[in-house]
Amino acid sequence: MICTANNLNFTNTELTRETAGQNFKNHIAENVYPGRGIVIGRNHENSWIVIYWIMGRSSNSRNRIFRHENGILLTEAADPSLVEDPSLIIYNAMRDVDDCVVVTNGSQTDTICEGFMQGESFYDSLHKEKHEPDAPNFTPRISGMIEQKKSSVTLAKISKSDFSAEQSVYHFYRYNEIGAGFGYCLTTYMGDGNPLPSFKGDPILLPLEGDAEQIAEKYWEALNQDNRISLAVRELTVSGKDSMKITNRFDSRDGEKI
Repeated sequence: MICTANNLNFTNTELTRETAGQNFKNHIAENVYPGRGIVIGRNHENSWIVIYWIMGRSSNSRNRIFRHENGILLTEAADPSLVEDPSLIIYNAMRDVDDCVVVTNGSQTDTICEGFMQGESFYDSLHKEKHEPDAPNFTPRISGMIEQKKSSVTLAKISKSDFSAEQSVYHFYRYNEIGAGFGYCLTTYMGDGNPLPSFKGDPILLPLEGDAEQIAEKYWEALNQDNRISLAVRELTVSGKDSMKITNRFDSRDGEKI
């Protein structure tokens, strides 16, 4: 297990903004396939921002939409008759437990939330999980959490071990302060390939400018048009307002959106 605690250094805001912008260009806008992604941070008004998106290459992966129901963001089939294997594509992606917001790229959302309700920590709950068993890709499980009362963010990545496909390596990153207009991001892949290259390194700094609608528009336009499937941006303001903007490429009734 690898744990890292980080505080953003604000001594050179322009350099930080430049770095975030370059990361956005390289890893999001010019990347054909970063895969699923999580970004957590604060916008210019210091509201919490949580982003989650999914991408797909196969027909099974592309046959999905986001839906928000009873306070839970979930994935579901755009056309249930075309589902081949639901095991890694249908899940609750974002849930709340008390003051904690949890977002992940798979079934570990429920593992974490159920663990919280039994008194377990984010770390302990994730140690029940391993990377996804989708050989030859062995996709990482990526997860994030906001503890609103503590004003802290934790991100986690569970990757395949270099020595065994049966074992995982656990990386945790805790941020006690994130500057307004910035967020930290984990994606499942570094880019396209066969097999897909798993994300390497620490979470990357990205810009978060505007409200949920504006951020959703910027990120959706940046994600590769051929591979993007769904994106959700949640905004929790300092006044207590909670809103979510969802963009789906496919609609369960209308087919592909142009």
